[in-house]
Amino acid sequence: MTSSTEIQPTPIFVGTMAFCPHCGNLMDPPSKNPVSTCGSCGYAYKLEDNSVRVISKSQPSAFQSSLKSKRELVQRQSLAREEAATIQEECPKCGAPEMCFHTMQLRSADEGQTVFYNCIKCGYKYSLNS
Repeated sequence: MTSSTEIQPTPIFVGTMAFCPHCGNLMDPPSKNPVSTCGSCGYAYKLEDNSVRVISKSQPSAFQSSLKSKRELVQRQSLAREEAATIQEECPKCGAPEMCFHTMQLRSADEGQTVFYNCIKCGYKYSLNS
């Protein structure tokens, strides 16, 4: 003879995730009601404690926005300018004897690189293709 109240198996909890004891799928987290359901087989489990909190975290670089990418590019370029080498080259604008420079390959690989000059004294900038 079977009883009218059947004991349901409890979900398998790993951290804050609950897995269905019947099919093994990840169960939906409880929303406003204290019942957690399996989207695959329909198994439902009533949580005794309504104070279950699900907290998820991600790395700051996980969801990169285009604005953040551009900001990082500008920051890297300004660091490159700070690390720029100095050369004994006269500034065409103010006549200062020393300028900073850095190079970049902007054209195809079989052509020369572009040299960017920056005056230490007045901030004048210009470039030459080598």
